[in-house]
Amino acid sequence: MLPPMNVLGSLAALLAACLFFATQSDRFLSGQNFSLILQQVMVVGVIAIGQTLIILTAGIDLSCGMAMALGSVVITKLAVDHGMHPGLAVLCGVAVCVLIGYVNGALVTAIKLPPFIVTLGTMNIVFAITQIYSEAQTVTGLPEALTFFGNTFRLGQTSITYGTVLMLALYVLTFLFLRETAPGRHLYAVGNNPEAARLTGIPTARVLLTVYMVAGMFYGIAALLSVARMGVGDPNAGQTDNLDSITAVVLGGTSLFGGRGSIAGTLVGVLIVGVFRNGLTLMGVPSVVQILVTGVLVILAVATDQLAHKKG
Repeated sequence: MLPPMNVLGSLAALLAACLFFATQSDRFLSGQNFSLILQQVMVVGVIAIGQTLIILTAGIDLSCGMAMALGSVVITKLAVDHGMHPGLAVLCGVAVCVLIGYVNGALVTAIKLPPFIVTLGTMNIVFAITQIYSEAQTVTGLPEALTFFGNTFRLGQTSITYGTVLMLALYVLTFLFLRETAPGRHLYAVGNNPEAARLTGIPTARVLLTVYMVAGMFYGIAALLSVARMGVGDPNAGQTDNLDSITAVVLGGTSLFGGRGSIAGTLVGVLIVGVFRNGLTLMGVPSVVQILVTGVLVILAVATDQLAHKKG
């Protein structure tokens, strides 16, 4: 069975980008470079899973990057400063991110506040909490267990990180959840028409609250991957991850109006962002121009989504 047309369009864009950058750098088409791209996007890639679930319900989460940063600081400070077992520290960091998701979901469902306003507020609150809790200091001297997913194994001549494997596994599990389970179908129904979903017996408020909490869980996993990749707990991490994750989701064909999209498309969108940044770096383009290109990409993607929605 062929993928949906929006995913095919994203795949075509990804292929075109790869072909273009292959003509600009002879280092682009190599297994090691593609592995590097996956390593570079694995944190945003996991955040984008949670962002996809929320956008499918016609919501949005601007606090995702800050939640991830707080999670990474909690994990590292508990393990380093308080001597907590790394596994328990990770669970605490994920729990903090789930709590942030719960707060977002409760404000959206109980008080009926717009998701944009709610998550804009929590983004700033969580950023402040992260800076206060960490005293604006990077946490170093991590136990080896926390950096496991930054380690590599060899597949032929290519080194691949365990974090990349975890990211891809999470995409597969989320794909199966959305496609094969009743809660996954309920999520689409709520995003497509919440009132119609309520009339059919779907507990829309509970679905929305659960979605924000599950998204928080993914931000916590992304926090672990960020710690593993950088080898530190950085309170300033994740400051552009909200824009990057939204860009990836929309580039992957998920509609900001909710009810339409796929997690496979999000993975393609994440790869598009990664390929552009990697290719521009190989071409020697300054990082500020890469940010400009990302902004242009998200505007084009949102404009396309808007036109498709009006046409529909």
